[in-house]
Amino acid sequence: MSVTVNDIIEARQTLNNVAYRTSLVHDEVLNEISGNQIYLKMENLQRTGSFKLRGAYNRIANLTEEEKRQGVIASSAGNHAQGVALAAQVHGIKATIVMPKHAPLSKVKATKSYGAEVVLFGEMYDEAYAEAIRIQQKTNATFIHPFNDPLVIAGQGTIGLEIIEDLPDAEIVVVPIGGGGLISGIATAIKNCKPGVKVIGVQARNMPSMLEAVHQNKIITIKGSSTIADGIAVKTPGEVTFDIVRRYVDDIVTVDEDEIASAILFLLEKMKIVSEGAGAVPLAAILNKFSQYRGKKIVAVISGGNIDVNMLSRIIDQGLVKSRRKIYCDTVIPDKPGTLWRLIKLVSDAGANIISITHKRDKRNVSIGYVYVELELETADEEQIRLIGKLLGEHGYKVDLC
Repeated sequence: MSVTVNDIIEARQTLNNVAYRTSLVHDEVLNEISGNQIYLKMENLQRTGSFKLRGAYNRIANLTEEEKRQGVIASSAGNHAQGVALAAQVHGIKATIVMPKHAPLSKVKATKSYGAEVVLFGEMYDEAYAEAIRIQQKTNATFIHPFNDPLVIAGQGTIGLEIIEDLPDAEIVVVPIGGGGLISGIATAIKNCKPGVKVIGVQARNMPSMLEAVHQNKIITIKGSSTIADGIAVKTPGEVTFDIVRRYVDDIVTVDEDEIASAILFLLEKMKIVSEGAGAVPLAAILNKFSQYRGKKIVAVISGGNIDVNMLSRIIDQGLVKSRRKIYCDTVIPDKPGTLWRLIKLVSDAGANIISITHKRDKRNVSIGYVYVELELETADEEQIRLIGKLLGEHGYKVDLC
């Protein structure tokens, strides 16, 4: 099985008035940091918040009447689930979706909101997939594969057509890889229309299944580990996608968890764009792995924006700590009236904002008559932190600023 440009063109007709033609966003801040001309393909603004609608809808639109009566089933970490659920709802088809037990709550709720029945099973996508196949064999519903299906791949490939039409002189297109459906579709479109454009895939370092498969020249299943890029946490690539990736994808790079989190925070803070982990990996790669490129026109596919609010909050907090815009000031002071006030005043004089105060008398290694104090501080930069340390040291405080 393979996918052709004609398949993708037909998919575009099917998706007319269903999927949005998402924009390419150009930003000078990114240009200055990367040394390239960066364009973001905003699939996080797609219906259901992800590119997955394209492939799921194209597959379901091509079901026979008998298949529609039997209903559909899918497995997904969240985004494919929503695409299948919406497409099934539009066509009046019963949909069952198996999702990992720890799928983001926001994705589970969104999937249910489209009328699908949700079954939570397994720790990662591959376990949910196995359970979906078991249910499919019992119910005879049509399984809508998230990536290893030519019609699904053709639907995702419509993104590639839009990119080369909106930016004909693009030189590099950077795409997330999980099972490979998105990059297979995009690469098929681009390499057949603009062979000179490089297509580079990005995987989470914690789950580099396609990269390892390409290196070993065969489909393999890796153990991997959890990643905040849950949408691309796939242990085993697809057979169809593996062949297409080998044929058309120029390179695959990996990014670690800190790089992904930093990219999410960068998009949020600098560009006011909400991206999930999988959607941010192309930018993480551009910011950390593309030092060899200068002056290139690069498109990064921001594949989805369905990030759990609690996860986003943790990423923001961690990002603030790592960028030294939030620190913890630990010290021990005499347990006497006025001593805490004097400490707070010194910190205030240094211009830091106090977010919270922890005051404990029963802390281990704190002598009788003294008290442990931890201040959570909002700071501007490293220079301000040095000023706080210097000021407190001059007044006799032994502090740990971390």
